[in-house]
Amino acid sequence: MQKQESQTKGKRKFALWIRQSVLDEVVRWYEADNCTSQSEYIEKAVLFYTGYLASEKSQDYISQTLSSTLRGMLSESESRICRMLFKLTVELSMTMNIIAATHAISRSQLRELRATCVNEVKRTNGSYSLKDAVDLQRG
Repeated sequence: MQKQESQTKGKRKFALWIRQSVLDEVVRWYEADNCTSQSEYIEKAVLFYTGYLASEKSQDYISQTLSSTLRGMLSESESRICRMLFKLTVELSMTMNIIAATHAISRSQLRELRATCVNEVKRTNGSYSLKDAVDLQRG
């Protein structure tokens, strides 16, 4: 009895005219929405729709808030990507220097290799792997 009183505290009972098809939807969905009653479901639906209408009127505010949030997220992602690219470039530079120090490669061979690599990366749309390089070198 006390549980029912706490659920109805501050609430008011009134007549509601509603189409049978809409009521059928309420009966069908209220438990799926974890509502304890059809009244709770209808109340949540009214609050949701009221919020929707209010958001249409404050579209400028929402647009600015959303825009600002997205800018912040993009900026953070950009910074993270830049840091990772920097680290990757350092590792690549180390690898290239080791290869250059241990192999005698002429400038013409280097130009030829660069052209071949550009074509291969274009052909694979940037998805180039060590296996692709091995296959290329072995003919």
